[in-house]
Amino acid sequence: MLEIGAGSGYQTAVLAELGAEVYALELVEALVAPAKARLDALGYGARVDLRCGDGSLGWPERAPFSAILAAAAAPEVPAALKEQLAVGGRLVLPVGDWVQELVVIRREVDGRFSQESLMPVRFVPMLGAVAGADA
Repeated sequence: MLEIGAGSGYQTAVLAELGAEVYALELVEALVAPAKARLDALGYGARVDLRCGDGSLGWPERAPFSAILAAAAAPEVPAALKEQLAVGGRLVLPVGDWVQELVVIRREVDGRFSQESLMPVRFVPMLGAVAGADA
């Protein structure tokens, strides 16, 4: 699975503990090395590949993903993330600026996408290309 916004690595560790092979992206370079060290020290290093990068662009070299989870709100669903979703896969992310909704996007067997809104939420904004800023 792909995790967007790894931060300290806490959610990354939870996902690995649940059995996921996690490809995690964190935009803030200063957070990457400490998170990697923490994950290695906890024994999750073999299940986690963490790098600094713009989560709104995904990780095309590792795609497709059966699951993508974002911990930051995009103003709109990044096209790159939908493109990197495997058939049958799910993308869960908050969408919106001030008013945000947690949505689940599924890539159906026929290649179309379905979207379900789960609930209103409040996350930090996603930065990078999706926000019109350089990564």
